[in-house]
Formats: sequence, structure tokens, C-alpha cells
Amino acid sequence: MHMNYKICQHAVFATLLTLGASLTLPAMAQEKKEDPLLKIYRATPDKINDLVHTKLDVRFDYKKRYLYGKEWVTLKPHINPTDTLRLDAKGMDINTLAVVKNGKNIPLKYTYDSLTLAIKLDKVYKNSENYVIYINYTAKPDELKIEGGAAITDAKGLYFINPDSTEKGKPVQIWTQGELESSSAWFPTIDHTNQKTTQEISMTVPAKYVTLSNGRLALQKKNADGTRTDTWKMELPHSPYLFMMAVGNFKIYKDKWRDKEVNYYLEPKYAPYAKDIFGFTPEAIEFYSKLLGVDYPWNKYAQIVVRDYVSGAMENTTATLHGTYVQGTKRELEDRYFDKGRSTIVHELFHQWFGDYVTAESWSNITVNESFANFSETLWAEHKYGMDAGDEHNHQAMMEYLANPANAKKDLVRFHYHAAQDVFDGVSYQKGGRILNMLRNYIGAPAFFKGLNIYLKTNAFKNGEAQQLRLALEEASGKDLNWFFNQWYYAAGHPQLDLDYKWDESSKTQLVYLKQTQEGNAFILPMAVDIYAGGKMERHTVWMRDKSDTLKFVLSAKPDLVNVDADKIILMQKTNHLSMDNYLFQYMHAPLYMDRLEAIEAATKEQANPAAQKILLAALNDKYYGLRLQTLQSLDVQKTDLIAAAMPVILKLAESDQNTLVKAAAISAVSYTKNAGQYLSLYENALKSTSYAVQGAGLSALAILKPTEALATAKSLEKDSGGDLLPAILAIYASEGSDTEWPYVNDSFKALGPQEKFNLMKSYIAFVIRLKSPEYAQQGIKSIKEFGIAFKAQGIAPQIIGALNYVKGERQKAGDTASAKFIDNAISEINAK
Repeated sequence: MHMNYKICQHAVFATLLTLGASLTLPAMAQEKKEDPLLKIYRATPDKINDLVHTKLDVRFDYKKRYLYGKEWVTLKPHINPTDTLRLDAKGMDINTLAVVKNGKNIPLKYTYDSLTLAIKLDKVYKNSENYVIYINYTAKPDELKIEGGAAITDAKGLYFINPDSTEKGKPVQIWTQGELESSSAWFPTIDHTNQKTTQEISMTVPAKYVTLSNGRLALQKKNADGTRTDTWKMELPHSPYLFMMAVGNFKIYKDKWRDKEVNYYLEPKYAPYAKDIFGFTPEAIEFYSKLLGVDYPWNKYAQIVVRDYVSGAMENTTATLHGTYVQGTKRELEDRYFDKGRSTIVHELFHQWFGDYVTAESWSNITVNESFANFSETLWAEHKYGMDAGDEHNHQAMMEYLANPANAKKDLVRFHYHAAQDVFDGVSYQKGGRILNMLRNYIGAPAFFKGLNIYLKTNAFKNGEAQQLRLALEEASGKDLNWFFNQWYYAAGHPQLDLDYKWDESSKTQLVYLKQTQEGNAFILPMAVDIYAGGKMERHTVWMRDKSDTLKFVLSAKPDLVNVDADKIILMQKTNHLSMDNYLFQYMHAPLYMDRLEAIEAATKEQANPAAQKILLAALNDKYYGLRLQTLQSLDVQKTDLIAAAMPVILKLAESDQNTLVKAAAISAVSYTKNAGQYLSLYENALKSTSYAVQGAGLSALAILKPTEALATAKSLEKDSGGDLLPAILAIYASEGSDTEWPYVNDSFKALGPQEKFNLMKSYIAFVIRLKSPEYAQQGIKSIKEFGIAFKAQGIAPQIIGALNYVKGERQKAGDTASAKFIDNAISEINAK
């Protein structure tokens, strides 16, 4: 699963806080009560019975939002004889429950508490005997009251999207979401990760719709009533949470990898861009198959994009389901490099091995699913876009983990949690991915990937946990890894490393002082130290085993640079007391993306320093676009001497850089300089670009110089305003627009995905404040409220309530008491949910 993780991060909430003083966070209670649920040991569920095969025959009631199902589930006792069976079945009507004997249904006794079926079997079965249970049932997902969490915002399993066609422009769809344990909201099963079953699903749907499920489409049958029954068969076992269905008006683009189907299901609007969105999938399947030494293990791979998805994406076996953010037109994709959409596509693909082929035996061990999928993003970035791109992705993920201090208190393998949803966080994803990267570095790539091969082949179509991963990697590498797993998998936190340096001229000795400042025990840190002196680089491998240590190197002369953790691999917070001259040397001579980034970040803080200016000027021409972009966004336009020296390079980037994001950032940088008015033709040319990012930068620059003209230009660009052009238009309307522009703004905002809405919330709220019409203002207030309710689990409600209170004050100042009252009701609704 790929989460819309950015919405979960505390740091991004600051965007809303700039609107006014009333948007400050509410004070938290001083006394924090101990959570009794954290004391529960979350054991892997016992196996009493094993799933063998699941056969379903389902049809849908769009009006009632019901699923009418028939199920034949084949089971057998796991080891001990038993005459009882417990199935998960959430919020269903159970019409018939029987054991199938010689083709006849023999009713069984059972009790049902709306969550689980406790069934008395007709006899004691041995583990050599299979038995078949028949259940006729009705699933009522919209009547189910089960909370979601931060990663998955809802848990009702089966979703009817616009079933009565009341929302204009929104398609009618049905789709499912099984993780964590929501498949049992649409069919009775043993809804645990440590169960595996083959499956057959027959779906009866209106004949105009397309269906998708796991495995192969075995049969299609037209019915006399205008419906069609599609039968999908999955002949290799997988876990119940990976079952999926999707129904709707999708266009199918047929691709292939070797001799296997690779298909892309999209709404008609985006169907022409299927190859642009997903076309690299076969290449990625080939890359991962060769890297792991295990060919893609399933008979097909499909990807489908659905509306109103409750998370980022989901790795259903052979049939990944995506939220809308992965799709785009050719113009939108022009500005996307290794963005969230592409990284999600490879993340879910890698799950077909780590998650589907070998599945975490419990949520406590979700790291063997999610950490691998997260790490796979870095692997693909390295392969497809180069090491700088891989290192950038790796670093950004580490910073996402570090952004939330609460992450440092959680073990990677977590046997204690409040709710299983809680393990889908920055520890299981971002931290876990970085730990795998450290493992690859420590034992070497050949041993690392051989270890993954052993893990996959040993546990194929079964379950895995971190200890099995350790054993596989030890077998491959010949190294003991208990210390590594004890430190990184079964304990919390990360090192906070302070580095200082001293050169002793009399003894020609370079001293390096290492100090771990985090609370608790020292981390064992093997690391490379590169010493640059006399035009040469010499590498030393050292181990830090205590909270403080001093390294001594006898040299012929004072070194130009001592580069600690030279591979830039350790997951840590680092305070490095290098001089700016050291950083300048590091930028010019050390080889890695992180070497250059560290120098740029240090220089950004001291832009008046001559050595810092040399770093920043050099970085504007960095070989990697991400660092050119970082530098442009870091420049202080008030430093006139630096800007004067940089302007020729910035103008060149604005006019001709091959990367549209760099070009847009350069245009933006020019627009904030004192002489911005001299470059009007640059902004006007940008407005002719096919890149939304470049157009948006040009429009924003024009708005600074000629706001009235920019308003008219914005109007002319409304019809094709995707990507980064939309925020530019919205910002202009927020400051210069009127009620005339509101319908466009509101319709555009409502069509956005969750992250895009969050990014634009500041401008949207600003526009709601300046509207004259109370009716329009209340439309905006409603959208803000709905966003607060939808993502309350992510902790966003206090910020949204603060924003609404700020809007209320401003509307009251404008004499709009009706909207002020409307806000009171909206806040009450948020609090009540």
C-alpha cells in the first residue's frame, strides 16, 4: 500500500497557519493518559482452520448500496482436529449457512455478533479433510460503522461511487479495499494475513461496465436482463486482504511483459494517456525480476485508477488499484519526473513480490511488506534516473521520517500498538526503507539481493517476518546480523551524531570527535571516512560502538576535507562542524548527491560568506536538476552581490534549462529580484510554454508587475489549467478576483485529490474570505469542512477548525452573519464525526 503520506506530516500544516493568528494549534492537554491497548502483545493469529479456496458469486444493488453474495469456501483444520469454525463477516445479513455434502446444503448452527460467525461444524474434521461451507449473505458496507485511520481513511471494504449518478461529471464505480481487514466486509473469510487461498469471483454487472479482479478473466456470459456475468479465477494462493473487485466505465490499454498481460484501466478522459502514465511498467517488471532472481510470479498485472480512493494505492494481487493522482495528461506528465505518481507505480509493483508472493505474517511485521516497497522506489530511481535521483529520493524519505518526532519512539517491528492501522506510518515505510538501504551498503549489493532471493524462494506463497529475512541475509552474506536487527528492527529511534574536528600541526594528526547525543544507548555504526589531502582521497572504515569516540589520523599535511559517513548511508540527524571552505571543497570534489546537498544547505544559511557564494553559484550549474532546483529555491534575492553574480546563470536556466521545474523556478527567482521589470518578455514567453509549471511561473511573475493584466491572462488560461498552473491562477483570483471567478475556482478545487486540495487550501480560504456572495462563501465553507472530516484521522481537524474560525471572523467583519452561523454548524459537524 502507498499512503498519501504527506498529509499525515505535522510540518505541512504550517501552510494553513500563515492565514492568521487564529489558526494556531489548540493547546494539548497537559496530562497524557496511559493507553491500555499499548500493553497488549499483538500475537500472530492462531491457525485453527486454513482457507483453501474461496468461490464467490456476487451482484450489486446500486440503489441500496448492497452486495448480494453467495460463497463456497473450502477449508481444512490447520493441524488439530476441530468441529468449530470462526469466520470474519462484518455487518452482514446471513441468509443461509450450510456445509456442502454430496451437492446438498446441510444447515449448520452458528452465532453471529455482526463481526464474526462462530460456526458449529457437522462433525470433527481432521487436517487431512477438506470441507466446504456455503453462505448466502447480504453485505451492507455503507451501514458499517468501522473507523479508518491515518493511512486508510475508511474501512468499509466495498465502495459505491456516485451510484445514483447525482454528482455531475463523476463516473459510477464500484471498487474494494481489503487492507487491513476489510475484505470481510464484503465476503465472510478468515481475514488474517497468515491465511492464503485460491479464488474464483463471478460478478454480475450492467453489461455496459468493465470489471476487474485478481487473476484471469475465465468467462464472460451475457444475461437476458441486460447484465453480464464475468468470472475471474486466481489459481495461486494469496491472502484475503488482497482480493479485489472493480466495476465501471473503464477503457483498457493492453500491454505485455514477456508473454504475460499487462493492462491499464482508466476513465475515458485519461485513456489516451495510458501509455504515458503506465508505459514503463513492463520495464520495471523486468528490472525487479532480474534484480531479485525471481520472475514476476503471477499470470497478469493490471493497474486501475478509481475515484474517491481512501488511500494512495493498493497492491491487490495481479490488480493494483490507484487513486487519481497517478494519472495525468501529456502536459501534466511533462512536469513530472520521479514524482509521487511514478514512485507509487513501482512501489505497488514491488509488493507483488514483497507483500503478495510472501506476505507479512501479522501487522506487527508489516516491515517485510511496506519497507521493501518503499525501498523499491529508491532502487527504481537509481536504475531509471541515475544515482543522484536515487540518493535524493532516499534522503527525502529519511527527512519525512525525521519530520515527526513521535516516530523515534516506535520500533520497526511493533508487537504493541493501539490499533493495527498505526503501524502504517513513517517508521514502517520511510525508516524501514532506509534501514534496507543501510543493509545493502553494509553487506554489499550482491549478498543483499542474494539474501532477498533466498527469502522469497523459501517463503513463496507463504508468510514471512523479520527474523526470516535476517536468516536469509545471514545465509547469503556469511555475516551475523543479530546486532543490526536488534538495533534497527527491534528497537526505536536513530542516532543524533555531532561531528567536530581538530588539526594538530605539531603531531600532524587529524582528530575527529564523534558524539551521539540521543537519549538511551549508543548505536553501533560502521561507516566510511574519506580523507582528502594532497590531491588524493584515502578511505578508512571505522566502527563507532560508544556514545563518544575520537578518531585519529596521522597525515603529512592538514587535510582539505574529512568526510565522515562518506557513503552518506546512515539514518541519523547529523550536526557537522565543517568550515565553509570544507563544504566548498566537498561540493567540488566529493562524488555523491548528498555531498553536494550538504554543501548547498550549509551555504544557504550563510549567503554573505564568499565560500558559500561560490558553492551556490556552482550549484546553479549542477549536473542534477534536483540540486539546481534546490539552489534556485534557496537563493536570497536580497543578497544583491550574490544575485548580480548569479543572474546570468539564472536567466540562462529560465530560458533554456531542459528541466521544466528548474526553468519555472528560475523564472520565479527572476521575478522577485529588484530588476524584475526588465524581464517582462521572459514571463510572456513562459506563458506560451506547453509546461504548466513554466506557465504558472510566468503568470505569477506577471501578477507581481501587472496584476490587472495577469487577471485577464488567468481568465484566458482557465480552460486548460492543470498542474502548477492552477495554483497560480487560484492565487491571482484570491488576491485580485471577484465572485465571477468563483464557479471555476470551486469546481477546480472539488475535482482535486486530497494532497492537491491541501496544497491549495491557503489560496482557497483566502478567496472564500473575499467573496461578496454569502451563498458562494458557504459553498467554500462546506468544502473546507468536508476536507476536515475526511482527514480527521490524520490530525488535520484542529487546523481546519482554526481556519474556519478565522474565516468566520473575516466574514463577520464583512457583515455576513449567515456564513458565520454556517461556520459554527460546520465546526460542530467536524467535532461530532
